Amino acid sequence: MQKQSESYQDLVKALKSASTLLNLERKSQLSQDINTISHYLANPNFQIAVFGPFNHGKSTLLNAILGNRTLPIDLIPTTGAAITVKYGTDLRTRILLRDGTEIYRSGTEILQQYAILDGNRQMRQDVTSVEVFCPHPFLERGIELLDLPGTNDREEQDNLVRDRLLSTDLVVQLLDARKLMTLGERENLRDWLLDRGIKTVIFVANFINLLEPEEQQQVQNRLLFVAESFRAELPPGFSNLYRVDALPALRARLKGDVAAATSSGLATFEAALQNIVSILQQNRGDVRLPRVQAIASQIQFNLKSKIDPLLSEINSFDGKETAKIEVKQKAANLIQQGLSKSIAELRTWLDLSNLLKKYQTNATVAIAEDKFKTWQIDTLKKDLTELQLNIMKWLYQAYEFFKEARPEDLYIPLPREPQITLPPKPGNSNDLSEPGAIAVGGGIGWLLGGPVGAAVVGSISYLLNKNIQESDDKSAKESYHQQVAQLCIAATEDYFSQLSNQGLSILAEFEHKAKKVIHFSGSQEPLEIANKRKDLQQLQNSFNQLLQELNKAKISTNYQPYRETPKYTPYTPPVEKEQKTYSKVEEKVNASASSTSKTSYTYQTSSTQRVNTPPPPPPKASPSPNPAELEAKFRNWELDEEIARMKAEMRNPGSQANKQQNTSQSNKAPQPPKTQAEKDKITRAYGILGLQPGVSLSEVKQAYKTLVKKWHPDLFVHQPQLQKQAQEKMRLINEAYTILSNQTH
Repeated sequence: MQKQSESYQDLVKALKSASTLLNLERKSQLSQDINTISHYLANPNFQIAVFGPFNHGKSTLLNAILGNRTLPIDLIPTTGAAITVKYGTDLRTRILLRDGTEIYRSGTEILQQYAILDGNRQMRQDVTSVEVFCPHPFLERGIELLDLPGTNDREEQDNLVRDRLLSTDLVVQLLDARKLMTLGERENLRDWLLDRGIKTVIFVANFINLLEPEEQQQVQNRLLFVAESFRAELPPGFSNLYRVDALPALRARLKGDVAAATSSGLATFEAALQNIVSILQQNRGDVRLPRVQAIASQIQFNLKSKIDPLLSEINSFDGKETAKIEVKQKAANLIQQGLSKSIAELRTWLDLSNLLKKYQTNATVAIAEDKFKTWQIDTLKKDLTELQLNIMKWLYQAYEFFKEARPEDLYIPLPREPQITLPPKPGNSNDLSEPGAIAVGGGIGWLLGGPVGAAVVGSISYLLNKNIQESDDKSAKESYHQQVAQLCIAATEDYFSQLSNQGLSILAEFEHKAKKVIHFSGSQEPLEIANKRKDLQQLQNSFNQLLQELNKAKISTNYQPYRETPKYTPYTPPVEKEQKTYSKVEEKVNASASSTSKTSYTYQTSSTQRVNTPPPPPPKASPSPNPAELEAKFRNWELDEEIARMKAEMRNPGSQANKQQNTSQSNKAPQPPKTQAEKDKITRAYGILGLQPGVSLSEVKQAYKTLVKKWHPDLFVHQPQLQKQAQEKMRLINEAYTILSNQTH
């Protein structure tokens, strides 16, 4: 028995732990049931309780079984405490008071003082337990008898009886044959026994001897109906209904009259009781565990009632946080994509070979014409500024999203204007036809008028286009205007080399700093949510532990264990490894820097010396954008649109509507138009884009994308009439796209 009770220790701990987490009031019924069932599982003895309304003869029946007047009996309700009768070598009584005092006395006379109702039929409030030790062989087998106060008398007594019934292995419900199964008894049978998993019940009818013979048969039939309607869980072959005339049985035992004891029904009942107990003692789990199941089911229900709202709240918080992170991560990816592209464009632009290819001719001519500063501001600085602003646009987007680090402006300064020193003028004055040529020695402005100036500009174009690199020994044989042209060319090479080298260095450092702007981490969990998460974890652990112990005890349950709720961990972006990038570009820059001419150029001209300056060459027409450029423009537009959508979503993170818009927008069905005018407008829009009505937003976007590439006005810069038509076409396409995109949102 002891080993079996020890096997339930973990189950008892799980029950008490759950009770603590539920914060049950100490006097609540469930709290008392948990304490009762815990003591029940820890009790190694087999307990039999006699249960019934007052004056039904419960104490008399127990005295008859024990064979003496062990328990107090009277014509009025007497039992004022639950009296446990255990085995002892001699008859004695132990009473435990609430203040911790223990009272031991021989015999049972002290029960008259502590275990009966007072003059006001009230139980004593200072008594915790009453135990009687009796030298009876039936009790020596580890059996306990429990004499309970009568029910249907006082609420306090009823509560005591209800609690103690839960901790008994076998209930003997005593019935009064004269008023068989009153309404109160039927309610107690249902509420106190059946609903709590107590089904090891034996009915004993008392007072049948007081009925007339013809009445006895009628009562016997009613008793059989009661017994058959209650499905007691007793060993097979044993009845759950017996007749015992308690008072005659007690008198027969006190006199030693075996025949009278037999005729009273006591002997038959005792024999059945001993056999039933012997069998049930061997299968204590079948008796106890259904009662545990009933209590555990209530505990699990209460735990679940606390867990589920907390779990829903935590999941909602985690879902919103996850949605925020997903939006931020997507924004970071898009912004990084756009930033990387813009940086790559600037890096490509800063490549020395590209600078020379795109700008050297015009820059060199501008030097020769003394217009370099104007050209630098109107052309070179304008292009550089646009490229830098394209980069900063993405960082401003990042800062608006993440608010982590304020972006530093990207600023690549232009080198100082190149200056050259003219070589000595040739001794042969026939080469110089302009008046005052010999008198001018401080600049080249005088060269720009007349045929010599035109020759210098022509030499610049010739030398750059032919890519002629003359050696020093040959330069003496060149014409003077070619020597000046070479100086101008060398000056621009040095200028663009400085711009490329310095610009790439600044850009590399800037790109490293930009990573701090496109950076985000999850917010700290609010203290309220953190506390609720902790409570949830404790409740779930208790629930799962209880479920585990119930399964170990082979107690069935309808519940499944909770999955462990993950601990909240703020999102931390992965650490990127430092990598040296664009090594080829840097090598190229370094190589070009090392090969730059060491000649010091001093450009000394005076604006007052410019006479008859020839007009600058006509500006080159802007080339028509190729499909790749249009694709890039369209992609930038898509990125801007996507980021704008995510900004809107960030205002309400985790919402189902936004989540659907973000994840499955392309599959949304169009909303039906409200008026005929709207219907006509939508039909025309589908026609302009060449689509069938009702297509998805992704198909609308694809059609729009295709038409933009076909009708973009930049494609017709050299065809004014077609460009005008393209502009009108694009207006219609844009209107159609706006209508249909709003329709499918």
